[in-house]
Amino acid sequence: MVNTSNGRRRLGAAVLGAALAITLAACSGGSSSGAGTTTAGSAGASGSADAATGTIKVVAATNVWGDVVKQIGGDHVEVTSIISDPNADPHSFQSSPRNQLALSSAQLIVENGGGYDDFMQTMVSSANSKAPVITAVDASGVTPQDGELNEHVWYDLPGTIKVADAIAAELATIDPANASTFQANSATFDQAVNDLVTQAEAIKSAHAGAPVAITEPVPVYLLATAGLKNVTPAEFSEAIESETDVPATVMDETLKLFSGQQVKLLAYNEQTTGPQTEQVLEAATSNGIPTVPVTETLPDGQDYLSWMKSNIQALSQALGG
Repeated sequence: MVNTSNGRRRLGAAVLGAALAITLAACSGGSSSGAGTTTAGSAGASGSADAATGTIKVVAATNVWGDVVKQIGGDHVEVTSIISDPNADPHSFQSSPRNQLALSSAQLIVENGGGYDDFMQTMVSSANSKAPVITAVDASGVTPQDGELNEHVWYDLPGTIKVADAIAAELATIDPANASTFQANSATFDQAVNDLVTQAEAIKSAHAGAPVAITEPVPVYLLATAGLKNVTPAEFSEAIESETDVPATVMDETLKLFSGQQVKLLAYNEQTTGPQTEQVLEAATSNGIPTVPVTETLPDGQDYLSWMKSNIQALSQALGG
């Protein structure tokens, strides 16, 4: 989300409270994971594949990055995704002893960064982990726009390619014997994502500049790749993501997007709904504006590639092809 203050701090606080309730041996000697960086060749568990299983133990903040790791590492990785329930609101996530244990033995950690999962730093430190950390926001190369960073970088297809390449490089450092496999899998994944970019750009060719509305900035990168223009009042999406009341004048302005047929579709985050987002969804539906649900984590039965493909297809269908 663009505004990383209130909503995400609540997420961090919830996980922090759970993490601090867990007592691990030698936790007091832990060091920071160095969030915002990619640290290669760290000592300890990160040095090689697990001797017992022959696999690299990886912990990802969400199942989105967990799936990308799996596509790059294949049978050579064992992935634990901390946030993985497709029916849960990621903002109210609670950690568990299982998560902390996984972090304590991780050989690679993939976090999102950008304020989305600040709880990872506390959990990694509490687990006394020395594993290298890949921060997706940094690896993706995205930059703030108008002073604000949209941390939902998994919706940025070119950025996701860069994250996948960073994962492949780190896995190769940990397990050099399988470096060629990681590189080949990364190349295959990159090509598949580039094919998705082509599909999104086909929407741009047919509907460049088409005005659209959102409830939160979750899909904004994908909308931009598809050449669509978000015309939602910034104050609306900022209030929704920070879980504060939308000012009456802003709500009125937002609702007029639908009653006045000013937008071609509404892309809404179906994982974090509330009275105000439901009011907007109702306004779109009652005025015949197509709606496109998006999520922050992988839906059941989908991997990253099929998920993004379905999102692109939904946008195309909503716009009439």
